[in-house]
Amino acid sequence: MLFDGALRFMAAAELGFDEENFARQNEQVHNNIQRAQAIITELQATLNMEKGGEFSENLYRLYDFMQDHLNQANREKSKEKIKTVAAFMQDIRDAWAQMLLQSAADQAPLAGSSALGLGAKC
Repeated sequence: MLFDGALRFMAAAELGFDEENFARQNEQVHNNIQRAQAIITELQATLNMEKGGEFSENLYRLYDFMQDHLNQANREKSKEKIKTVAAFMQDIRDAWAQMLLQSAADQAPLAGSSALGLGAKC
């Protein structure tokens, strides 16, 4: 859900560039980038650096890159920088979704055998 929220806020920031009123455009872009950054901060804060090892370290650095790129996008009002971050976020979101689907599929046969009384012995 956090990934989807960040993607929605980045899409809303991109839409802000279509606003004709400069003040409203600036506000919409800024506010939505800030919201996406808050989500990325939360994702970074919840990484388990001890158990995650190198994977967590790499993900932390990727989130840092995203934060920096969104800071630049906000400062420069760059739609392209927002799109770059959104593409990375979409890739991460899709990878997690695939992993969860695979995990659920791997667990399904076990749940079915348990329901038939074929699971753990009493």
